Amino acid sequence: MRALTLLSGGVDSATSLAMLCKKYGAENVVALSVSYGQKHEKELRASERLAEYYGVEHLYLDLTPIFQYSDCSLLAHSDQEIPQEDYASQQKELDGKPVSTYVPFRNGLFLSAAASVALSKECEIVSYGAHRDDAAGHAYPDCSQEFYDAMNAAITEGSGHQVRLEAPFVGMTKAEVVEIGLKLGVPYELTWSCYEGGETPCGHCATCIDRAKAFAANGVKDPAL
Repeated sequence: MRALTLLSGGVDSATSLAMLCKKYGAENVVALSVSYGQKHEKELRASERLAEYYGVEHLYLDLTPIFQYSDCSLLAHSDQEIPQEDYASQQKELDGKPVSTYVPFRNGLFLSAAASVALSKECEIVSYGAHRDDAAGHAYPDCSQEFYDAMNAAITEGSGHQVRLEAPFVGMTKAEVVEIGLKLGVPYELTWSCYEGGETPCGHCATCIDRAKAFAANGVKDPAL
């Protein structure tokens, strides 16, 4: 069995990579990282470090042109400021709409591209690290169980049943993902999550806040700090 995983360089994708390497062996795992014009390009360097650590084949795609029409605050060409508060606070003013750091249908594009690459690389599984906290309140609707079910059906059918989608954390909290990763010995010191992309994590954007809470819930200090 061969598997391809989306590798952003963050906590969730690093944990997904570790799980696949343990289950199938690094020689049967392909990591795919995607540039999409994000402000925090440091996550791509983090993905390089993780792929090297686990000894897996590492591929890149550049989908930046697709998002040139978006004013999402996560994108380098946007003048919007990244919110300095957690997702729950942001959503109070959004009436059920996604947060400003939601990149339009990003995971749909990533997973479609990944399925194509998986077929070319003779991988039977495409995995990604979506979890329940990101999907809550439609902050990131392309992280939900419903989205996963629909994409899995599309990829399975569209590949002639040669590839299927896996989202092992889709029903879990980020704290539960970290708990799994700690047991697997994931080198979280190599990961990057902050949306600001500075020299050090800002500690105030939503993903920094969620990351801090996840490690605190497990009673450990974030090794990347």
